[in-house]
Amino acid sequence: MDIADVPGPEQWKRVKSQLRAELGEDVFSSWFARVNLEGQAPDGTVQLSVPTRFLKTWIQSHYRDRIIGLWQNECDSVNRIELTVRGAVRARPSVVAQNAQTAAKASQKGVFETRPVSLGDATPRGLSQPQTRSEHEPRRDVLEGSPLEPRYTFATFIEGKSNALSLAAARQLTSGAPVTYNPLFVHASVGLGKTHLLHAIAAEARSTGRKVLYLTAEHFMYRFVAALKTQSAIAFKDTLRGIDILLIDDMQFLHGKQIQQEFCHTLNSLIDGARQVVVAADRPPADLEALDDRVRSRLAGGLVVGIQQPDHDLRRAILSHRIALTRNTYPNFHMPEAVLDYVATNVSSNGRDLEGALNRLVAHNQLTNAPITLDMAEMTLRDLVRAHEPRRVKIEDIQRVVSKHYNVSKSDLLSARRTRTIVRPRQIAMFLAKALTPRSLPEIGRRFGNRDHTTVLHAVRKITELSSNDPNLAQEIELLKRMLDN
Repeated sequence: MDIADVPGPEQWKRVKSQLRAELGEDVFSSWFARVNLEGQAPDGTVQLSVPTRFLKTWIQSHYRDRIIGLWQNECDSVNRIELTVRGAVRARPSVVAQNAQTAAKASQKGVFETRPVSLGDATPRGLSQPQTRSEHEPRRDVLEGSPLEPRYTFATFIEGKSNALSLAAARQLTSGAPVTYNPLFVHASVGLGKTHLLHAIAAEARSTGRKVLYLTAEHFMYRFVAALKTQSAIAFKDTLRGIDILLIDDMQFLHGKQIQQEFCHTLNSLIDGARQVVVAADRPPADLEALDDRVRSRLAGGLVVGIQQPDHDLRRAILSHRIALTRNTYPNFHMPEAVLDYVATNVSSNGRDLEGALNRLVAHNQLTNAPITLDMAEMTLRDLVRAHEPRRVKIEDIQRVVSKHYNVSKSDLLSARRTRTIVRPRQIAMFLAKALTPRSLPEIGRRFGNRDHTTVLHAVRKITELSSNDPNLAQEIELLKRMLDN
């Protein structure tokens, strides 16, 4: 893609200045200090570069929408942000002026050739950095953890009914009191606080002098593969087994038979040595189908706690806390109680969406000087509120998804054919129609080839009985439900 000249580095300076004001100096330095502006394409894509793949993934997951919003305030033509890893791309002639000389020197040294990226490169400011080495110096694998978010501490974790047990379990791990459960397994959907909890454990334990290692599953896999390539796997495993607390996040992404076996050995070694292990995932161990049975069994053998969606009181408390932090930057910021209640009631999925909603209102208030009113909140958050309204499933949607999943045509589902390859998908489709729509049995029967309501009732009872005795069928039905919910 040809990159056009950037319409003024001053715009990027203002975007960074706004990020620094919103996030605070510590967070900004950790995640954005090494983000460079490379250019802008004619189609409105702004290209930014970062030094590591992890930094790219983190910014994409947590800050992409905010960066796009700030860029659009500066330039209406911006509609997309593209993040690239500087170590994995070649220098482009359109690199902004302030980076031109550095890029030229780096290119001469071969920096822009594809190469593995060390976790040490992703260490935020304030943590130790790996020493620079020459091309011919033997590689020394120093195990660095994934970066920690400075904001994620126990002090900033808002407690409610949905997360009280997981918070109490996490606090006990760092209190010095004897712990009777190992490992601690925390599961929750996106944005409910499991990563916050792991970061808080790491920060608290480190403050008491304990050796702590926090890794995402992706980084564990990357480091293990890198150790195999450099023939330093034994040193890698010895380092892992010499820590006090190992925290693994996003366990659902741990793949590969050999890597899972090594993780299981490490898990056993740490637990047998009275070292603490904490694992987080988006579902309980029993539902992590991609994991080896031994790993799932070991994870389920400790304490498994879930974090549920926040209730109204917790959502309101989260918003109040975030508003108090916002006033550190904008002392005159004010949100009426009616608006606070509106956001807490209508943005109900998770804490991350709540924070995003508040960020929108703050930006609108600060950039336009318009007071925050209920009308303004409804207009600013209308897409966010609408996105979380329950989706109404139609029988046509069910027939389409089931037909595609089982590789049968819709006409087969509605036909009188009685072959097993047709009957079972038809019964499942009828079962889903009864479970997910308000339609009556006679109406469902009419929509499936004018069948009698007793046929539909038989299908519902049959699938209910089979799924209760067949875990594979039960998982298949849950998968179809998730497909229909998207």
